[in-house]
Amino acid sequence: MKHAYALALLLALPASIPVFASDSVPASIRDAVADKSRPAADTQRDELRKPAETLAFAGVKPRSTVIELMPGGGYFTRLLSKAVGPKGHLVAYVPALRPDAPPDTPDRSLPIKAIVAESGYGNLSILVQPIRALQLPTGADLVWTSDNYHDVKNAQGIDMLAFNKSVFDALKPGGVYLVIDHNAAADAPDDVTSTLHRIRADTVRQEVLAAGFVLDSQSNLLHNTTDAHDLKVFDAAIRGKTDQFILKFRKPKK
Repeated sequence: MKHAYALALLLALPASIPVFASDSVPASIRDAVADKSRPAADTQRDELRKPAETLAFAGVKPRSTVIELMPGGGYFTRLLSKAVGPKGHLVAYVPALRPDAPPDTPDRSLPIKAIVAESGYGNLSILVQPIRALQLPTGADLVWTSDNYHDVKNAQGIDMLAFNKSVFDALKPGGVYLVIDHNAAADAPDDVTSTLHRIRADTVRQEVLAAGFVLDSQSNLLHNTTDAHDLKVFDAAIRGKTDQFILKFRKPKK
C-alpha cells in the first residue's frame, strides 16, 4: 500500500523530467564534470549522482550567481564553481557552530576553505552564519541544496518559513530554488528527518510553497525503486543509492 500511495501521489504531480540525453547538457556543464582536477572520490560517485543531468535540470549557466546551502565535502561545490565559470559567482553557505557546541564539533567550513585555496576556484566564496538567522546575499540566479534540507529541519528552534523566505529574498525574480533530498515513505512520521535522515517530498513542497515560491518542475533522475525508504541513509545497504527527489521551485517574476 505504501508504494501504491507513493505512486498515486507522484502521478498527481506535474510530469517528471526524464533523464537528459547527453546532447541536452550544455558544454559548460559537461566540461565541469570532465574536469581532470576533480578528486577521484568525487568522480567515482558520478554514475549514481548524475551531476551533469542534475545541473542541466537546475539550469546552471556561465556567469550565473549561485548560492549553495550546506555544501558538505564540496562534491557539487567544485562542479557549480566550474559550471558558472570565472565570470560567475558561487557562495557556499556553511552554518555557524552554535555557542554551546561541544569542543570536538568539526568545523564544516574546512572542506570548502580547502577548495578555495586550490587553483581555479577564484569565483568561490564562503558565508558562515547561524542557521536560525540566515541572511543570504541578494541577486542570486539559483539557490541549491542537496541532501540536507532534512538536516535544516533538525536544527534546534528552526523556523522553516523564515529559512525559506531568506532563500526567496536572495533570489532574483524568476530565480530557481533547487532541493534534492532522500525520499521518505509517504506515511513516514515527521521525525524521519532525524531518525532515517529522510524527508517526504510533499513536506518540502508545502514548506517552500508557503514562502511564496511556485513549483516549476521535478525530476526523477535520482529515483530508485529498490529503496524501500525504511533504512537510514547511512546504512551500508543503501548508502549512495537512496531514492531521491529533485524539486525545482521558482520565485515569481511579479
